[in-house]
This record gives sequence, structure tokens and C-alpha cells, in this order.
Amino acid sequence: MAPRLPADRLRDALLERLRALEAQGASRREAIQDLFPNTQLDDEVLESVTAALLSGTNLLLIGPPGSGKTSLAKDIWNLYPKDALVVEDCPVQDDPFSLISTEFAARHPACPACRTRHGAVSYKEIGDFDAARVDAKKVPVKVARLREGYGFARLQGSPEVFPDYLTGAINLVKLEEIGDPESPLVLEPGKVMQANRGVFLVDEVGKLPRGTQNVLLQALQENIVTPSKSRETFPASFVAVATSNLADLEAIEEPLLGRFTSVYVPFNADHAKNRLIVDLALRGARLTTPTLVREAAVLLIERWRKVSGESPELGEVGSNRTMIDVLRRAEAHALLRGAALVAGEDFLRGAQEAMVGRVRGRSGEGYLENREAVEAFLAKQSPKALADAATDYWCGFFVEVLKEDRSEGDRTARELKDAAAQPKLVAEALAGTSGLAKLRRFAEYVDAREAAGASPEVKRDRFSMVLKTFEATGTFDAPKTPAAPAKK
Repeated sequence: MAPRLPADRLRDALLERLRALEAQGASRREAIQDLFPNTQLDDEVLESVTAALLSGTNLLLIGPPGSGKTSLAKDIWNLYPKDALVVEDCPVQDDPFSLISTEFAARHPACPACRTRHGAVSYKEIGDFDAARVDAKKVPVKVARLREGYGFARLQGSPEVFPDYLTGAINLVKLEEIGDPESPLVLEPGKVMQANRGVFLVDEVGKLPRGTQNVLLQALQENIVTPSKSRETFPASFVAVATSNLADLEAIEEPLLGRFTSVYVPFNADHAKNRLIVDLALRGARLTTPTLVREAAVLLIERWRKVSGESPELGEVGSNRTMIDVLRRAEAHALLRGAALVAGEDFLRGAQEAMVGRVRGRSGEGYLENREAVEAFLAKQSPKALADAATDYWCGFFVEVLKEDRSEGDRTARELKDAAAQPKLVAEALAGTSGLAKLRRFAEYVDAREAAGASPEVKRDRFSMVLKTFEATGTFDAPKTPAAPAKK
């Protein structure tokens, strides 16, 4: 068995997973997307990320707030192989080869604790350690499961994160036991040592103070860290995945920036993936949110992104988090109404609160100007997004079920409009007792398009909600037989 560095282990895991998926018939893009199940990004972005990881580099994900950078970083950790061969009593899960291989120890020295316990030297003679003199049979080895604090560490960037948080601090209990403050055994591992042999996730790396960035730089350059209160160096070998917003890029020290491969992570241009983001987020929701309302939320946020640009004060308004929160807020208003499902009126209120609630400003005046811009956008675009989602819903039925038969489309639209104001007809259509065949046909389409397993009451309310939304948004009065479905 040969020693494997963290970048090599991640590369092997990626290739093995990709080859297995391709052997099952997946295309390259499908296989790459499958690597990151909790992240929905454009195919080109995921391919760039995968290529960077296969090259063995550390990764810096740059993009607007809420574009999926942190979710992507978590998926990378999930890909990392968790079983590792470690020295059994090592505080930083040392690689046994650091104790028994002269060549490997020269590049990746064992931690001071392992050298004193298993290297036949005292801590005052650590500099005389020689791997060639270590009896490999006496080194206690086990297969450990890497986890938080043991092969994985996460750091949230902030001006208050000082170097000691990364390097470690003296453990007073160990100091009392050992009695010697100069011993490396009294050091409690910091974040970079906790990440040894695995992955280090750094959110908002540009917000770290310069001194803290220098600690990270030493680890990335030399795979070691030297705590300020210790005379020894400790291993810090890991794959680093950092994130940064555009506004903080200038705060990242140039030498540190040079240790990363940067990948820009914009908001999705792929409408289907944006829909999947909200669908995944609403799994297990308390109320039913019809696809028509979900579609409206996605359309609204996509349109905001096109007009807002990369403004740091307004970027969060168009984030994935906001897109999800629009529907969460809509659900909350439906609950307040005592309703069983989310309706168009709930969407309009949810969009207002979620988007305005994420307005930022560098001053009170700037905040009010930004808020006014968002409110002006919502006044025009929220009803339009709901109307376009309704038209898209009808287009789906017209193309998929009616096969673009214009005459049949006109007759069906008239029947649906009449039924929108008559709850009795809706109930009969859902019960299969209505003589209105076109109404029943559309009811079947609605039921097939929505989530399965709903109660009869929810099905009735959902069907009525779709018809009422069609009526309120003018879908029945607009061209009722479009030539083609709305583009996704």
C-alpha cells in the first residue's frame, strides 16, 4: 500500500464515480451532475469544478450571494472518501507512512505527538527524528472514519477569526497533566489541523484578517502549520475549498489567491435547474404548492437577475435563497388564511416580503432607494410572472394533450372559463360524474402534473386554484391556443 495525499484520494474517488456512472449509460454531463446531487448549477460550471478537482488543485468558488457556492463545497466533501488509515492515537489522524517512510516523512512530517510516542525521541529531541529507525510493527494503525473535526473542518470568514483559531490553542487540561507548556502535546488542534487528511471548507475567505490568511497560506504551500505558541510544526495536508463574493475579492492576499484555482459560480441560466432548486427545497413542506406557483417564483427571480446586474447591495434579492423564501413566505400566508394549499394571492405577498426583506444599502438613503427599485419591479413583474406561469401551464396542456388542435383548444378554454365560477362543476369533474369531458380531461392533466398522493380535498382545491388563477390573470382571454409552449 502506498501513501495517498488528499488531492489524490479525491481524484481517485471522482474518477471511480464517473466511470461507474458512464458504464451505466450516463452521458458525461449527466455523470458530472450526479456527483453534486445537492447543487444545481449550469453544466459548464460543474464541468469546470470537476476538472479543477481532478487536476489536484485547491478551489476558490467566486460568485454572487446565494448562487450555490457553499452547497457545492459541501457536495465536494460528501464525495471525499471517508475511510483513512491513521495512527491510532494521533490527535490529527497522521498518515502512518509519515512515521515509517523516510521519503514520505521528508515531504509530510509526522506530528510532534506521533514522533515522541512512536519515533523513539523525546519532545526535546523531535528534530532528531528519523523514520528509518521506527519499527513499523510497533506503530498502532487503524482505519478511521473522517468526520467533522477529524478530517473535515469548516470556517466562516470574519474579521474576528484570529490566527489561533486556525493553528490551535493550549489545552489547559492537557497542560495540567503534562506540566510542561513547551510540550507540543498540550496543543489543542485548530481548524487547519482538524482538516488534516481531508477537506477544509472556508466560507467567505476574503473576510479573514491578513494574519489568518497567512496561516492558511503556510498550510497550502507546505502542508504544515506552525502555531505561534509552539516550537514545532504540525501536519496540515488537505484539499481546500473556499468561497468568496465578488465584493471581497480584493481583500484576499495575492499569495493566497495564487494557491487556488478560481471558478466563477453565477446564478443558473438553466430554467429547469432553477425549478429543481425550489422543488428540492419544498420536499416535506407542510402545504401543497402547485407547480403553477413554483413556476411563477422562478420566473420572477430570473427576471430580477436580468435587470439587477452584480450590485452587491441587491445581489441577495435574486439569490437562490430568496427564490426559495418567496415560496416559504407564500406558504406562511396560506397557513395564516387557514388554506390547504398555496394560491396566487399568497405568492404575490410572499414575493413582496421575501425580495424586499433582502434589500441592503450602505446608508439609510441608499437602502430606501434600493427598496424603491425592488418594489417598483415587484409591482409590475409579480402579477406578470403569475400570468406567464398560468399561460405556460395552459401551453403544456395544449401541446401535450390537445396536440395543438386550435379548435379543441378554444372549446376547452370556454368550458374551463365557465367552470371557474362554479365549484359544483369542478367537484363533479374530479369525481368523474360530470358530463363536461373537456373539463375532466384538463382535471386529469392537472392531477398528473402535480405531486401524487394528494387527498381528494387538496385535488379539488388545487384544480380550483388553477382555474381561478387562469381567470384572474386573463389566461382565458389571452390567445387560448398558442402556437408553441412557453420556453423553459
